[in-house]
Amino acid sequence: MHPTLIKNARIVNEGTITQGDVLINNGIIVEIGSISAKTGDTKIIDADDHYLIPGMIDDQVHFREPGLTHKATIETESRAAVAGGITTFIEMPNTVPQATTIELLEEKFARAKETSWANYSFMFGGTNDNLAEILKVDPKKVAGLKLFLGSSTGNMLVDDPQTIEEIFSKTNLLISVHCEDEETIRKNMKAALDKYGEDIPIAEHPNIRSAEACYLSSSKAIELAKKTGARLHVFHLSTEKETHLFSNKIPLSEKKITAEVCIHHLWFTDADYAEKGTRIKWNPAVKTQKDKDGLWKALLDDRIDVIATDHAPHTNDEKNNVYTKAPSGGPLVQHALEALFEMHHKGKISVEKIVQKTAHNPAVLFQIEKRGYIKEGYKADLVLIDPNAPWTVTKENIDYKCGWSPFEGTTFKSRITHTFINGVLAYENGKFPNRTRGERITFNR
Repeated sequence: MHPTLIKNARIVNEGTITQGDVLINNGIIVEIGSISAKTGDTKIIDADDHYLIPGMIDDQVHFREPGLTHKATIETESRAAVAGGITTFIEMPNTVPQATTIELLEEKFARAKETSWANYSFMFGGTNDNLAEILKVDPKKVAGLKLFLGSSTGNMLVDDPQTIEEIFSKTNLLISVHCEDEETIRKNMKAALDKYGEDIPIAEHPNIRSAEACYLSSSKAIELAKKTGARLHVFHLSTEKETHLFSNKIPLSEKKITAEVCIHHLWFTDADYAEKGTRIKWNPAVKTQKDKDGLWKALLDDRIDVIATDHAPHTNDEKNNVYTKAPSGGPLVQHALEALFEMHHKGKISVEKIVQKTAHNPAVLFQIEKRGYIKEGYKADLVLIDPNAPWTVTKENIDYKCGWSPFEGTTFKSRITHTFINGVLAYENGKFPNRTRGERITFNR
C-alpha cells in the first residue's frame, strides 16, 4: 500500500480545529502537521480546506443479514455507510436466526469479514434463557450485549424480572438496552384498535408507543444497573423526560450509565407524520417538539453521550402498509453525518461537538482500540467533508438496497467527498474507487 498524504485540511480532533496535513502509511496515521511527501510514490490528496474528521462510529445498526436480505445485506449497507462517512458500525442481533449463541454470532463475524466495506462488530443477543451463552462472550472481541426490554421480534423480548436481574448481576459485558414498556404499549394499542380498527392513523404512533412507556422502562433499567453495578447503555432516547435520568457530572470514561440519541429523533417531530407517514415510523416513536428540544439540550450538555442512526431498512412495499402492518425502522447511514452538518449550519451544534458525539465518544464508551481520533498511531478511518457543496437526496443517488430514504427531497449544504477505511480510499465524490475490506474491531477491556 502506497503512503497517502492529505494536504490542506481543517483537522477536527479533541475539541479543536487546526490547519494541517495528515500522512497515512500501511493503514495507520503516521504524522500530523505540515508535511512534505516522503517518497515519490506518495498519493497526495488536496483537501482544499475541507474538514477532515475521524469517521463516524455508529453504535446501532440493523443490516438484516442473515435471514432478511431482501431488505439489506452487510455488503450493501456497509457500502452506503462508507458513502455517509461511517467507518465503523456495531450491528444488532435480531436477524434470522438471532445471534443468541456464540456459534451464530461468529457466523455473522465471518460473513462481515467476507463482505463488509467498513469496520465492524456485533452485539450478542440476550433472551430469557441464554445466560450460559452470555457468560461465554469474550468482551475483548465483542461490542457488548443487547437486551430488548421492549419492542422485539421472535423470542428476544427479555421480560422476566428475575432473568434481567441475573443478567445484570453476572455479565461483565456492556449492556445496551431498548427501553419501552410492553404492558403500556399493549394497553395503548388496544385502545387505538378499539377506536380506529386496523387502519390506525400514523399520528397515533407516539401515543401508542408513548413517552410514559419509554420512561417507565428506562427508569427501571437504570435503577437495576445502579443496584447491580452493571455497565448500562440506553439506546435511542426519544423523550425529554428520560434525559433527566442521566448525568454529566463525571467524565464519560468513568460513567457506568450512558445514553444514545439517534438522528431521526433530532431531526423529525410528530408534525412530520402528516407528510412522511409510515416512512418515519420508528420504535421508539418520533415524538413532540418539546421532546426534540429536550434531546438537543441533553446532547449538548453531555447527559447524552453519543449519536447513532439505528439504521433499520425495510422495503417500500413493507413500509407502504396501513399502520398495524407497516414495520418500524428506516435507512439512515448514508445521510446521518450530512444531516448533522446541516444542523451545524443552522447553529444547533458545532463541528467539534459532532466529532465528539459520533467518533470520540463511541470509541471511549465501547473502549475501542486505536479508532475514533485523528492521532498518530491510530487507524486511518478518516472523512473529508466540503461544508459548502449543496446537493439533494434523490432516488438516483441513494445507495441503500431498499432504494428509499426519509431524507428524499432534502437539500444538504455539506457533502462528504472522501472516506478512508484503514487508510484505503473507499469513497470519492460519489464513486467507490477501491473495494475495501473492513476489520473486526477490538476492545481495550
